[in-house]
Amino acid sequence: MAHEKNHDYHILPPSIWPLMTGVAVFVMLFGGVLWMDSNDNPYLFLMGLIGVLYCMYAWWAEVIVESHQGDHTPVVRIGLRYGFIMFIMSEVMFFAAWFWSFFKHAMYPMGPQSPAIDGVFPPAGIETFDPWHLPLINTLILLCSGAAATWAHHALVHEDNRQDVKTGLLLAVILGVIFTGFQAYEYSHAAFGFAGNIYGANFFMATGFHGFHVVIGTIFLFVCYLRVRRNHFSAEKHIGFEAAAWYWHFVDVVWLFLFAAVYVWGQ
Repeated sequence: MAHEKNHDYHILPPSIWPLMTGVAVFVMLFGGVLWMDSNDNPYLFLMGLIGVLYCMYAWWAEVIVESHQGDHTPVVRIGLRYGFIMFIMSEVMFFAAWFWSFFKHAMYPMGPQSPAIDGVFPPAGIETFDPWHLPLINTLILLCSGAAATWAHHALVHEDNRQDVKTGLLLAVILGVIFTGFQAYEYSHAAFGFAGNIYGANFFMATGFHGFHVVIGTIFLFVCYLRVRRNHFSAEKHIGFEAAAWYWHFVDVVWLFLFAAVYVWGQ
C-alpha cells in the first residue's frame, strides 16, 4: 500500500503545541522584562507562565498517548534517550558557567580598584554558612532521595514490584520537598544578600538555579509516581521514568559539586 508504514520511525502529525509554547514563552519573557525593568505589575509574566505550564502539560500528555498507541518503537525510544542525554549535557554546561564564575572570583578576587587583583574571597564582611550543619544535612537528604529513585527503578526493571516502585518514588519526592524547604530556610537566615558582592551573587545564582532544578525534578518524579499508579510503565518501556531518574541523579551530582566547592572550599 502507498500509505502503509514500512519503517520504525514516528512521523509526527501537525501539532499546535510548538507554536503555542513559543508564544507563551515570549509573553512570559516580555512580561518578566517589563516587571523587572519598570517595576510594573507581574500579570503579563504570570499569564505567560500559566501558558507555558499548560502547553507543557498538553504536549507531554500527547507524547504519553503516542506511547500507548505503539508509536514509540525501539528506534524511537533510542532517539528519545539520546535527546534527553543531550538535554542533560546542555544543563551541565549551564552550571559550568556558574562554577566558572565562582572559581574565577575565588582564585583571582578583584579589589575595589578593579582590575587590580588585590581583594579577598569571600569579600570582607561576608559571613558564610557552616557547611557541616544544614548544608551537610541537605546533602544527605538529596543523596537518600537519589537512592530511593534508584530503588524504584530497580524494582520496576528487575523485579516488576509495583509496590516498591511506588514506595521508592514517593520517598524520593518527599525527600526532594524536604530539601527545598531546608534550602528556603537557609536562604532566610543568610547573613549576605544577592546584590552588592560577588560572593552573594555567585552563591544565590548557583544554589538558586540548582534549587529550581530540584523543584522540576521533584515534579518529574511525582508525575512518574502518578503514572505508575495507572500502570503506564513496564520493564521494557519506561522512558519517562528513566529520564526522571537520570535528571534526578544529575541534580544529585551538581549538588555534590556545589557542596564541595561553594560551601566547603569557598568558605
